[in-house]
Amino acid sequence: MTTNSEIRREAAAAPPEAANGDLTRIAVPPVVTIVGVTAILYLGKDVLLPLAIAILLTFALAPIVSALRKMAVPKVVAVTLTVLSAFIVIACFAFLVASQVSNLAQNIPTYQTNVVEKIRSLKELGAGGGLIERLTGAAERVGQELQAGTQSAETPEQKPLPVEIVSHQSPLDILNNIVVPLISPFSMAGLVIVVVVFMLLEREDLRDRFIRLVGYGDLHKTTEALQDAGKRVGRYLLMQLVINTIYAVPITAGLWLLGIPNALLWGGLTLVLRFVPYIGPAIGMLMPLLLTLAVSPGWAPLLWTAALFIAMELISNNVLEPWLYGSETGLSPLAIIVAAIFWAWLWGPLGLVLSTPLTVCLVVLGRHVSQFEFLGVLLGNEPVLEPHARVYQRLLAGDPYEAADYAEDYLEDEYLVDFYDEVALPALVLGEVDRQRGVMTHEQRVRFATAAGTLVQELADLAEDEVEENGADDEAGKNEAGADTEDGEDDAGPDLPDGEGRSLVCIGGRGEIDDAAAAMVAQVLEIQGAETAIAGYQTFEPERFGALALGEADTVVVTYLNAASLAQARHAVRRLKRRKAKLRVGLLVPMEADGNRRGSITEDGTGADFVTTTIAETVRRALAQESAKPLKALPKRRPVRRRRPAKAVSGKQETAKPAANGRTARKPAPARQTQKA
Repeated sequence: MTTNSEIRREAAAAPPEAANGDLTRIAVPPVVTIVGVTAILYLGKDVLLPLAIAILLTFALAPIVSALRKMAVPKVVAVTLTVLSAFIVIACFAFLVASQVSNLAQNIPTYQTNVVEKIRSLKELGAGGGLIERLTGAAERVGQELQAGTQSAETPEQKPLPVEIVSHQSPLDILNNIVVPLISPFSMAGLVIVVVVFMLLEREDLRDRFIRLVGYGDLHKTTEALQDAGKRVGRYLLMQLVINTIYAVPITAGLWLLGIPNALLWGGLTLVLRFVPYIGPAIGMLMPLLLTLAVSPGWAPLLWTAALFIAMELISNNVLEPWLYGSETGLSPLAIIVAAIFWAWLWGPLGLVLSTPLTVCLVVLGRHVSQFEFLGVLLGNEPVLEPHARVYQRLLAGDPYEAADYAEDYLEDEYLVDFYDEVALPALVLGEVDRQRGVMTHEQRVRFATAAGTLVQELADLAEDEVEENGADDEAGKNEAGADTEDGEDDAGPDLPDGEGRSLVCIGGRGEIDDAAAAMVAQVLEIQGAETAIAGYQTFEPERFGALALGEADTVVVTYLNAASLAQARHAVRRLKRRKAKLRVGLLVPMEADGNRRGSITEDGTGADFVTTTIAETVRRALAQESAKPLKALPKRRPVRRRRPAKAVSGKQETAKPAANGRTARKPAPARQTQKA
């Protein structure tokens, strides 16, 4: 008999594939997967379309069932009440639309007089200039020319005899051609109702089976994906229904007040068509406009109808949708359009209505399944690049204005020093890393540095605004000196010292990119009220260093984006301190993209007064009331002792004898003999 310990040993000895019961998986390219899934969806349309509708309705009705279950309603009763209520509302809506369509078809001949009258008025309007007559004549002449060309190309042959085809259809053929198309929608509706009922009843069991098949190895990720999909799809369907209802009710009332017939029909169609992204509202507005044109004797009702639709569309897009669900779908606008085209081609009009919720499911799949990550990147609305990588890409492409637009959006909630430290400076570090790797040419480096300088200039207006805010905050602080705030928090901005009366110089260390970083530091210092001058990296060249105007500057900040510039930094600090003994010299050496700082640029190694990694820290140390460190002498090098070659005595080489203590004893040199005269 096998014991538990033996079972554990066998399970431990078995390979992971055998223990989990998984087969060896073959990696399939994403393109092959997309093509295969698309073919399956197209060929299985008759089966998959009702199933998709049922799944989406299940997502929409599941919250209602859960709410009834929390009220101690039995599960079967809750599901039955929810499904019956939903489909009774849908049936009543369909009956209302069908009756209104029938009424409209009966009244169409009565609208002929108004249409003819409007066409006649248009002709009279253009009678003075003859515009309509000329257009009509041109169209007639083009038609005559085309007809004449077609008749001349045809060879005169005998006129064909008219043939009348009489088909004898059996009762079964008549049943197949007439009755089956009428029954098909009802059969699909019945199938959808049955599937929805069973999905709501077996929801927990279906969820467990799906987890076992798809994500049993990672229950946390699978559960999160299911919750994300249910939340997004259910909330989208519910909120879209609420928005469409709020949109359709004023449309129906307004059309009724304007005297447009079948107002209930147009309001109901507007409610349904708004589920179709972008083109649905346009179609829903076009049909009432055409009917208004045919019904009303004048032009005023047409203008009022158009104004009604435009006003409701503006309110819906700018107020209702951002308020109720905003970007809950997680789809980009372009993805919504592409998805509508794809699903309409795949499944027709119903696919067009279902395009958005189905695409939401694909985006959720891409977010939680690594094999389909490209779907989340292509269809999602979340940024796929980090902010500093995005700014670096625009600067590298020589487009600082788009980077400035992004900076303006960022600065709506943050301060300029925060943007520089968290976005712009890391972007410059990425450029410096690429330069060190040799992947950036000289032209690209110059273009990148120029674009970065332009970005700083574009943000000068925002810097002036912060200067004015700092001045207003200082006045408020003087007026409210000694007053304690209720929460003890300060919303006046970043905690940086005042630079009033201070004079500083910012210099780039080794290249054009360092100059751009120095300009950012200078701009933040100017916001704090300090007088700042900027110098390029060429300043440290021997023929230009003497022209550096230090003047009344008490602090110099040198920027090195290359953290392995220890020798250059030490040399720059010593030269600056020789020029002015009381000058404070600081070094800004940002961290790498991975958060580490290579090299060994330190205060002790360079003789600098301070070494910082962020612009905010640099401003704090530069504006601090500290005295300059004295210039230290470089450590003396140890003399290198060279071994002397052995001397030859009387043609023989002198050898060293080992001493008693283990050391080599040298043979004493022979005494010099004095030569007597």
